[in-house]
Amino acid sequence: MMPRLCWRSRIVATFAGLLTLSAAHGAHADPKLRIVVIVPFDGTALEREEQWMGEGVAQILALGLAQHPAFVQIERPRLRAAGRPDVWSEAAVVQAARAVRADAALFGRIERRESDLAVLPRLLELKASGTDSTVNLEPVTAPAGELFGRLAALPVTYVRALRVPLTDTEAARIEKAARPTRMPRAFELFARGQIAAMRGDQESNEAAVDLLSRAIEADPSFVVAHYTLGVVHSALGNRWKAAAQFRASTQADASYPEPYKALGDLFLSQPRRLFDQAVEAYSKAIELRPFFADAYVGLGDAKAAKSDIDGAVAAYQKALVYNPVNPRVHMSLGKIFYGEKGLYYEAVTAYKRAIDLDPLSVDAHMGLGEVYEEKGLYKEATEEYRRVIEIDRKHTGAMYNLALVYEKVDPRAAITQWERYIELASPLATEKDWVDVARQHLRKLKSQVKD
Repeated sequence: MMPRLCWRSRIVATFAGLLTLSAAHGAHADPKLRIVVIVPFDGTALEREEQWMGEGVAQILALGLAQHPAFVQIERPRLRAAGRPDVWSEAAVVQAARAVRADAALFGRIERRESDLAVLPRLLELKASGTDSTVNLEPVTAPAGELFGRLAALPVTYVRALRVPLTDTEAARIEKAARPTRMPRAFELFARGQIAAMRGDQESNEAAVDLLSRAIEADPSFVVAHYTLGVVHSALGNRWKAAAQFRASTQADASYPEPYKALGDLFLSQPRRLFDQAVEAYSKAIELRPFFADAYVGLGDAKAAKSDIDGAVAAYQKALVYNPVNPRVHMSLGKIFYGEKGLYYEAVTAYKRAIDLDPLSVDAHMGLGEVYEEKGLYKEATEEYRRVIEIDRKHTGAMYNLALVYEKVDPRAAITQWERYIELASPLATEKDWVDVARQHLRKLKSQVKD
């Protein structure tokens, strides 16, 4: 009889399998998947008040392609390596798509043709050989009031241009999703709200709340607007308002999976331990969309929080099947393998893979820094925390951790770092207890240095 593997051997073997799976998908071993970038269409040829339409086209494409299991959409924030161009030119699109290892990019422009508007869609396909190809798809032309109704067929046009098999049922589902409201004014407010939310700062998120609320007033059945308003409230820290909007979205359309996944995220981040409710919410999202990779990541995180390591790893395996370039999977694995099992090398490998996929991932750099710090690798930990601060100069966690590391290697640098942290964090109510601790550290250090 073969001996049973000890828990450590079993976990390491499972992790090796996950790495192999990830590497295979990273090399595009699965020909069914298309990793795509969708950017706003160039609307600079339009009047300023009409330029929101470029974002509108991108939203229609994203909503439509989310319905097909072959498409892995790269989230817009991960395109930060290309900067924030005012206009997504072909050169900017190529740079962004290559940075995130996409197979294709969907972009184009909008222009006026006499009394009509014309959407000129383009498709960039990237090849490993470097011989990229860009093709112009059939323009969509219509009067302004009818344009977005006609654009519901555009995602299907892209699917066929990318040579992805498509059934009639899938085509109908895509077109339905690409027509989220029949009220042109509601869609305009929604697109403007998305533009504001993309900026990510407090003022812009508050502007997005106003615009999305008005979109819902214009069309109370606008499911995606309810959900998106919840996302913005969550970004502002308004948990109850976010939950209310997610629930309103599920009431307007119980078959829409995104708000269930978002509710899972809220449950998982609650101070109270609502892990069972999170599992239920993520499971519902997966039931509605079996290829919802982000919901599998959330499910894995919830199971890990419940100490169900096998269940968590199984969920992460599913996430990698449906999205092999999701940095969150590897970041979550890093947390499991170090935080739960103390597997240093496996944790470092996972965090580095997450950073490889998204170099600007603050959470992955923080996780890697914490592992290094606990292992006494202070130089490496310092580098990771500094990288976080380069990405986000107001990241209090990185500033606090960096001060702690400096205490062990350079007390004078620690004094400077504690002062910086206290100056930044003092006005924040959530940091009050930590600021009190920081002041104690600072007094002690100044006393030691003086002596």
